Order: sequence, then structure tokens, then C-alpha cells
Amino acid sequence: MDSNNWMQQLLMLGIGTTSLVADKLREVSDELVKDGKLNPDQAKAVMDDFVQQLKSEQGTWETQMQRQLRNMMQDLGVPRQSEMDELRGRIDRLERQIRDLENKLWR
Repeated sequence: MDSNNWMQQLLMLGIGTTSLVADKLREVSDELVKDGKLNPDQAKAVMDDFVQQLKSEQGTWETQMQRQLRNMMQDLGVPRQSEMDELRGRIDRLERQIRDLENKLWR
């Protein structure tokens, strides 16, 4: 399972959904302006507030998704990259020790 690709797909889904919501809100605010129920400055302020809130929530959402993905991977027993790096280092050291011992035996 390629966790980066999966995370990218989830992120793109979130961005796509956010974009659809923003487009719909823009349509509604344009209609309200057209009907005279909202002036253009108010519509712009509502859109600016909404976009700002979405941006701040997006960071929180990404963090929560990463945490959930990490927990799921841990529950499945998938090692973290740091654990894999540590094991690779240990294997390299053991291989070096074996080579040194073999070299001593052949001298």
C-alpha cells in the first residue's frame, strides 16, 4: 500500500469537495446580490470569511488524516520509515561484521 499516493488522493478529494462548496456558495451569493438581498461588499466579505475558514480547517483536516493514517498503518503492523532505516543500518553493521570475520578466517 503506497501511503503517500493514498494520502494524496484523500487530499485531492478534500480539495475538490472544498472547491465545489466554494463554487456553490459563490453562486448563491451572486444570486443574493442579483436579487438585491445582499450588497456586493457583503457578498465579498462572506466569501472572504468562508475561504479563510476553509484554509484554516484544511490544515487541521490534513493533520487529522495523517494521524489517522499513521494509526491505521501501525494497527496493521506496517513499520514506520524510521524503523526500516534503523533495521537497514543494523543489517549493514551485521553484514560488515560477518565480512570481517570471514576475512579473519581466510588469513
